[in-house]
Amino acid sequence: MDRSAAAVRRLRAPGGERERRDRPRPPRGGNGEDGGGEDGASAVGGKKRGGPRRRALAEARGAPLVLLFLLALRALVLVSHRHLLSRPGRGGVRDFSASRARRYLDDITAIGPRTVGSPENEIHTVNYLVEQIKAIEAESTDAHRIFIDIQKPTGSFSIDFLGGFTSYYANITNVAVKLEPQNGAEHAVLANCHFDSVPNTPGASDDAVSCSVMLEILNTLSKSSEPLQHAVIFLFNGAEENILQASHGFITQHEWAKLIRAFINLEAAGVGGKELVFQTGPENPWLVQAYVSAAEHPFASVVAQEIFQSGIIPADTDFRIYRDFGNVPGIDLAFIENGYIYHTKYDTSDRILTDSIQRAGDNVLAVLKYLATSDKLAKSFEYQHGNVVFFDILGLFVLAYPARVGTIINSVIAAIAFLYLSKKVLQPKARAVSNLRKFFMAFGLTLLSWISALVTVLTVAVFISLVGRSLSWYTHFYVSVSLYGTAATAKLILVHVLAKKFYYKNMSEQYLEDVFFDVSLMVWSIALAVFTQIGLCSAFICTLWVAFPLITKLMSHKEFRQKGATIRFIMMYMLGMFVPYLYVMYLSWTVFEMFTPIMGRSGSEIPPDVVLAGLIVAIAMILSSYFINFIYLVKSTKTTLITLTTVFVITLLLVCSGIFFPYSSDPANPKPKRVFLQHTSRRFHDLDGNLVKSNSGIWINGFDYNGISHITPHIPEINDTIRTQCEERAPFCGLPWILPVHFMFRKTWYLPASKLLPTSPVHFKVLAKELMPWNSVRLSFEVSGPSHMSLYIRPHEGSTLSTWSLGNGRPIASVGGDYFVFYSRGLQAMPWHFWIELTASEKHADGIVSLAIAAHYFFGEDHKSPELYALLERLPNWIFSSGWSSTYDLFVF
Repeated sequence: MDRSAAAVRRLRAPGGERERRDRPRPPRGGNGEDGGGEDGASAVGGKKRGGPRRRALAEARGAPLVLLFLLALRALVLVSHRHLLSRPGRGGVRDFSASRARRYLDDITAIGPRTVGSPENEIHTVNYLVEQIKAIEAESTDAHRIFIDIQKPTGSFSIDFLGGFTSYYANITNVAVKLEPQNGAEHAVLANCHFDSVPNTPGASDDAVSCSVMLEILNTLSKSSEPLQHAVIFLFNGAEENILQASHGFITQHEWAKLIRAFINLEAAGVGGKELVFQTGPENPWLVQAYVSAAEHPFASVVAQEIFQSGIIPADTDFRIYRDFGNVPGIDLAFIENGYIYHTKYDTSDRILTDSIQRAGDNVLAVLKYLATSDKLAKSFEYQHGNVVFFDILGLFVLAYPARVGTIINSVIAAIAFLYLSKKVLQPKARAVSNLRKFFMAFGLTLLSWISALVTVLTVAVFISLVGRSLSWYTHFYVSVSLYGTAATAKLILVHVLAKKFYYKNMSEQYLEDVFFDVSLMVWSIALAVFTQIGLCSAFICTLWVAFPLITKLMSHKEFRQKGATIRFIMMYMLGMFVPYLYVMYLSWTVFEMFTPIMGRSGSEIPPDVVLAGLIVAIAMILSSYFINFIYLVKSTKTTLITLTTVFVITLLLVCSGIFFPYSSDPANPKPKRVFLQHTSRRFHDLDGNLVKSNSGIWINGFDYNGISHITPHIPEINDTIRTQCEERAPFCGLPWILPVHFMFRKTWYLPASKLLPTSPVHFKVLAKELMPWNSVRLSFEVSGPSHMSLYIRPHEGSTLSTWSLGNGRPIASVGGDYFVFYSRGLQAMPWHFWIELTASEKHADGIVSLAIAAHYFFGEDHKSPELYALLERLPNWIFSSGWSSTYDLFVF
């Protein structure tokens, strides 16, 4: 019986083989045609059919290849960011010398913190600058004339930065130098830096190094025998950290200001590294072309410009002042590396590489020479219209073209992509509806994977924040990738794996790869069309992510159609994706370089883990765009999912255990926690001038979301039982804010302390109270005190602050409705006189306005009390603390 069955099987086998060999194959057709194409799958129905087998993509081969591809791109990006000079400095007499600039830098930082109003800023640094400029003048050639002017401006202006406030300055210092041809010049280009620093910091990168670079550029230009066509004005401004006051004093009051046709502003948002051009214009595309033509080591991005000007980054520069108050176009550049120690005691000259100084000097010198010899500078009004798309390629060169040309390019590429997609989806017409349904189903799944990944990762981020482990990645950035990056990637893959297993189980893998590629192409094409329509120059990124993948698809189609997912196909595919992926990795690294340190000083209200997690999910979605379709080619993603999940779980457990401490005091690479402490005395007066309440304490502001949670174990008395209580009836909660950033720091702490008795207290005097027409009252005041003071005004209910003697006369309210005035002065300033005018509909028993004045002692004998000194000494070494004394006095009128 067994032998008979075996014989039957043997007899059937040849016939079966012959039957399969003789069976006609399905008709061949392209995608979207009947027959299912050479891969044996209908591009319309997508169902598996008989036909030649195509080689499936093994997970053990596909996943490592994708990982290696991304790691190789990451390595290229890292090399690019670390490679500061495209060629070494020449070192000739007419060339910029980083060694001479470093000597200037060392001398300036040796003076110490240069706070506005201090002798270090107003006398010692000014004297040093003048001395060096005179020495340069003595060695200059006969081709040039050098003029030096020390300006002491007084003025006022309003600005919408930090929610809006008004600034008043008196007798601050500018050192201006004009280098011009012997026969003079009618036009000039301005180079701007600032030599002041924030209190308690040496300010090497921000911004002493820029002033050192400008001194050396002045030295180099002055020794050239070639005359310039236009003048070059070097402004060493002495009050930028006081929110852009000195630049305002120069551009609105100095006699040379009317000569200026363009400017270059040298700034810092980090310590060393490359200087990034992150703002240009407004409009005036010829300025970008000047940088493109002249800069020797370019690093520029219109993406950075649009991010910065969106207000996402809580910072501003003198660029705004020259643009808004001088109507002058310019170029804004800044060092962005290592923002962890920006505005801290670690911002020292030894942390700035000589190559960083050399590249900045080479670039700025070349651009200044280009502008000072350009015919366009004199006729800049003729070239002012139009924006520019600009971006550098790995720091090697810059691509720049008019935005209108970009609009045409974008529109053409988007149209080609939409035409390609419509042809695939809508043909043959008989199956157009079915095609559309399947296409949009794939789009829905893609959207679901994005939403699912975002929700999952943000949930993890919120959990991390709630359990007190926020910023675990601050010192160890790889932790954020291991935690949030793996979770996002795993969730993106999981959604598609489940769809493949349960929804697409009867469909061809090749068809699914094709349709999900097309979905990604459609998403990028829509983004390209939308960004172009709203006028974003950054739409060029979408252009890269539409054009290159579409070309790649067309070129690799034959290989994939005939042989499936072979190594050759994968290599062709990755090679085609090289440019868009490389640029996004390059751009992403720059974004992380800037944003990650900012999370350590972004205030107590925004969970930084949520922000960073959202950013990582966005990067994961972008990078997965044209690789998510590979999921439908591999037999299994089990190993990949297990690996990603394991890494995520282990990292989550380690983060929750507290093993990744957020801060570091490593001398070679510090990443400190920032804490501001003010020993303050507060006094509150009623309408009759009687003192109704007073107290003293050390007011503590932790600059990040963690607040004081890491400090309490070291100093137990600093804990949540001393949370600051808001004085509801006083402007700005009755607290001595130096800037109107109260909306960023709602969690502060107030440790009771002894009464503060400054040797130079504030003198606040009411000079007059006048009745004005239309039920208005004008109050005039005189105030004298330290170099930094803050004025807070709150009109009572039924009263309106209609006008005042500050700014342009129109009061600007800060966030919350109170009015904030920032005051600073140099040496020997006269008492501050101002008036305010209020309109009240009727008499009020409790007055019409509350007005408070805060005094801040950033230097001198009143700087820090012994009690504050003692507390600062107890803080751990991983904290950068900035402490000073202050007073707060409230009056009612």
